[in-house]
Amino acid sequence: MANWLPLDPDEFVLELGPGTGAVTQVLFERGLRQDRLVAIEKSPKLAGLLRERFPRAHVITGDACQLDKLLKRHLQQLNQVAAVISSLPLKNFAPEAADSLARKIRAVLRPAGTWVQYSYHVWNRRSQGTSRFQLLASDVVWWNVPPARVSVYQKHCEAL
Repeated sequence: MANWLPLDPDEFVLELGPGTGAVTQVLFERGLRQDRLVAIEKSPKLAGLLRERFPRAHVITGDACQLDKLLKRHLQQLNQVAAVISSLPLKNFAPEAADSLARKIRAVLRPAGTWVQYSYHVWNRRSQGTSRFQLLASDVVWWNVPPARVSVYQKHCEAL
């Protein structure tokens, strides 16, 4: 997932569902500056843990499905992000909820920005809600326990 970080160190990355911060830690190890990460975590306990582990990151407690409202409330100066890293279980979302979240991700991504989605449903190349994005890559990470698929989508430059 960290292979898809933006090259420009000044660009922001949005992480949805960071949990305990396992992926977050790797993002920082790969060069993402803590002050350029905005993480939305639903669990107040996990959000608190993330704030302790990564004190310069912007950790927001809330539901990622409300990312538009959360970003407006907590980071008014943030207009766009270069990448979205998501560990949300989209296959468990109702189709309407996945589509709504995808529209919000699309709205916050800069032109040609990427959405990296992690899923334990290894046989499906596309996650729900991704039809308005171009599929750039989709690979199974077999050594992960359990195996997982990492799919990378790019925001189309034309309006949809």
